[in-house]
Amino acid sequence: MSFWSDKRVLVTGGAGFLGSFVVDKLGDRGCANVFVPRSKACDLRDRDAIIRLYEKTKPNLIIHLAAVVGGIGANRENPGRFFYDNAIMGIQLMEYARAFQIPKFVQVGTVCAYPKYAPVPFTEENLWDGYPEETNAPYGLAKKMLLVQAQAYRQQYGFNAIYLLPVNLYGPRDNFDLETSHVIPALIRKLSEASKMAKPEVLLWGDGSPTREFLYVEDAAEGILLAAEKYDGAKPVNLGTGEEISIRDLAKLIGKKVRYAGQIEWDTTKPNGQPRRCLDVSRAKELFGFEAKTSLQDGIAKTITWFQTHVDKHCEINPA
Repeated sequence: MSFWSDKRVLVTGGAGFLGSFVVDKLGDRGCANVFVPRSKACDLRDRDAIIRLYEKTKPNLIIHLAAVVGGIGANRENPGRFFYDNAIMGIQLMEYARAFQIPKFVQVGTVCAYPKYAPVPFTEENLWDGYPEETNAPYGLAKKMLLVQAQAYRQQYGFNAIYLLPVNLYGPRDNFDLETSHVIPALIRKLSEASKMAKPEVLLWGDGSPTREFLYVEDAAEGILLAAEKYDGAKPVNLGTGEEISIRDLAKLIGKKVRYAGQIEWDTTKPNGQPRRCLDVSRAKELFGFEAKTSLQDGIAKTITWFQTHVDKHCEINPA
C-alpha cells in the first residue's frame, strides 16, 4: 500500500498555480481523497469556516499553500493585507489542526522570509540573521511566523508540522497579469507583446543587476510531496535548484525565446528588490531525496508555450 492510498488530504490553495500541480501529483500517486476548499465557499481567515472545513473533510494530512501573493508592485501597494491575510490563515489553520489532532501539517513558506543581505547561498540557519527585503517583508515575516508556530507546537504538543521554503516559482498556469504577476510571467508577457508589436524598446523595473533562483512548478510540487512522505522534522527546508541568474540575463533569455528584436531598457527609479537570491538545497536532498529536474531553459520554453496557447492565443512565436 502506498503512502497516499489511505490519506485524506486537504490542500489549501489547491486550485491555484502551485496547488493545482500538487493536486495532479496526488492523483498520480493514487490519493483518492483530496479536498480543495475554494475561497468563495470557505474564507480561511475565518475561524469558524476552518472548523467547519475540518469537521466536513476530516483530513489526516494538510498541505497549506493558500496565500495572498504578488510581485514587488503588489507588495508595495498591499503590505497590511499581505501581512494579515497570510498570518491569520496559517495561524488558525495550524491551531485547529492541532486541536483536531490532525497527524501531519505541511506548511509552505517563502524565500521572502530570508534576510535582505543573507550570505549566498542561503542556508536555513541564515533565516534569523537580519530583516527581510523591505518591499516584501510583511509577506515574508507573516510566513516566517508560521515556522515559529510549527516549532513551538512540536515542542509543546508533539504536533507534526513541517516547514518548507521554496524559491521563486514559475511555469504553466502562472499568473500573467502585469499588475500582480512575478518576474518570469511578467517578462514573458511584456516581451511577447513587444515582439508581436515590433516595439523598438521595452522598459523594465530596476537596473537588472539582482539575481534570482527559479524553481519550475512541477519540481516544486514533487518536492512538497516527497517532504510530506518522508520528512517529519522541526528544521525548515529549502526547495530550489541552487542556481542563480541576474534579472538582466533572464530578460535577455526570455527576449530571445520570444524573438524580441528591440532594446531592453531599465527604469532605475524603480526598486530592485533583494540584491541576490540563491539557496543551499543540500538539506532537501539529504532529508527526503529532492533534486530539481527541470532546467531554466526548458522550463521557460514550456511556460512560453503554455502562455501562447492559453493566454495569448494569437501569438505566432515559437520559443527556440
